[in-house]
Order: sequence, then C-alpha cells, then structure tokens
Amino acid sequence: MKRRTTIRIVLTLTITGLALAYIFWKIDVGETLHIIANADPYYLVLSIVIALLTVPPMAWRWKLLLRAKGIHENVPWLTRAYFVSYSASQMLPTSLGGDAVRIYETAKRHPGRGGPVAGSILLERALGGAATLILAALGIALAYGHYDIGVYLWVELGFVIATVIAGIVLFSKRVRPLLRRLVPVLRKLWVERHVRAVYEAIHSYRHNARLLILVTCVTLLLQAARVVSIWAGGQAVGVHLSVRPYFALGPLLFLVMLVPFTLNGVAVRESFFVSFLGKLGIGADEAFAAGFVFFLVTIALALPGVAIWGIEALRKSPARAKVGREAEFPR
Repeated sequence: MKRRTTIRIVLTLTITGLALAYIFWKIDVGETLHIIANADPYYLVLSIVIALLTVPPMAWRWKLLLRAKGIHENVPWLTRAYFVSYSASQMLPTSLGGDAVRIYETAKRHPGRGGPVAGSILLERALGGAATLILAALGIALAYGHYDIGVYLWVELGFVIATVIAGIVLFSKRVRPLLRRLVPVLRKLWVERHVRAVYEAIHSYRHNARLLILVTCVTLLLQAARVVSIWAGGQAVGVHLSVRPYFALGPLLFLVMLVPFTLNGVAVRESFFVSFLGKLGIGADEAFAAGFVFFLVTIALALPGVAIWGIEALRKSPARAKVGREAEFPR
C-alpha cells in the first residue's frame, strides 16, 4: 500500500511539474494576469451558469440508471450528491475521486447495494465516454479542413477505438469466458469480489437497451452544453473562435480531466489549452487564461457542495451535543 502511495505521489508531482514547466515556458505571467483580470464578466457568468444548469439533468439521468436496478432516489438528493462530489474532486485525484464519494454516500443510504450503485456510476462514466466520442466525431467533422489539429484528431480516434473495445468487454456474453482468466490475478490483488460485483452490475444493463440509448442521448446534449460553456469562457478572455473547434477540444478536455495522477487537473488542464489553442493561432497567454477560466467554472460547481457540507455539519453538531448531554446526564 505504501509503495502504491509513493508511486502515485511521484507520478502526480512529475506530471504536474512537467505541465507547469511547459506553461511557464510558453506564457508571459504578467500579460496573462492582465488578461484574466480584464475578463468579460458577461461571458464568465454565462459559462458558469450553463455549467450549473447541467447538474440537475445529470442527476435525473443517474436516477434512471439507479431505478433500473430497483434503487429509488429523488433528484434533489442526487443533485446534492453531484455537487458534493464536485467539491471532493477539488481535493481528490480528478473527477474519479468525486465518483468515489458518490458511490460511498449512496451505498450508505442503500446498504447491501454497493455493487449496483458503483455499477450505475461507472456505467454513467462509460456512457459519458461514448457521448464524448460522438461529440469528438462531430468535432472532427467540423474541424477537418478548417483547423490544423491533426495530432489531436488521431488521439480522439484512438479513444474511439478504445471505447468500442470497452463496450464489447462490458456487454458481450462471448467475452465473459475470456474475462474468467483474469480471476486468479484479481484474487491475488484482493479485488476480485469488488470487480466482479461492479462488472455484473454494469453487464446487467445489456437488457436495458432503450434506457442506455436515452441516457446516452441526454449525456450528449449535456456535454454539448458543457462545450458551449467552455466556449463562453474562452470568449471571456479574448479567445475569439467560433464554437466549432471547441467540439474537438471539449471531448479531449473531458478525457484529460480523467487522468488519475493529477490533483483536480491542475496545470495539465491549462497546458492542454495552451497546446490545443496554440495550434489554432491563439496566443499562449490567452489560451492559458481560457484554461484558468475553466478552472474557475469547476470551482463554481464545487461551491454549492462546500455550502451543503457546511450546513449539514452545523445541523449535526447540535444533535451530537444533545446526545452527549443525555448520555452524561440521563433522565
């Protein structure tokens, strides 16, 4: 365990350090700060509002996946869980850390259903990946011949192929005998029971084809809205491009944010903006500022979760104090 932790810390520091070195090599810090300080508040607020408005529909989408497995939750609580997970993502490795928090909190409310809960969230991620790649295909079609981002198009193609393979592994009955060969390895790693529970939970959705199509379509619309949010953030700091190239940038950014060896994507996110937008003729200072605005949007998404944590902590404190008094001075 200590060795894994050490490896993770080393990788996190290495990746973040390389990203920071690339950023400082490219940008003029003074000019970048000037651009950020003079950001257009209209577009900045628009970017944040669009991102916030996508959360309740995401909660509704998650509710459908849970309900298909007999787990009934209301949209307000699931929306709360999303906001709390965004807060946790600021302190844990990427958005996957927030998913772990959602799994933990939801499983507590439904004892004995940890596998289906984890399966619903991981399937949500998988369908999100599929929707991301549909957007990527749209971005490739829109950008091809207009923008010189060839290397990124190949990366997106690689992810498309990987997603197709993952879909076959998760839902094909013919692959199951091959997966059994991994059981001895998983047992040695002490994760066989957990991996099996999650796999079975995801695999069982193969009988809910209509639901999967509906959730994928909803996810596609929500991610398109997130792309518009990123575009608005770029407009706020003087990146005056049409929304077209953002449909190629957005899907890759969503995938970059899943890199498990960074803390909330710090530096990696901004270096991606500098690299991608640089190929479109945007200066490094403006590109970095666009990445920083996207970071501000993630902070805005986290603030409701912080407020929820604070309110719940204040409510629990008097209750705990009352229990303590009754234990000390029983009637």
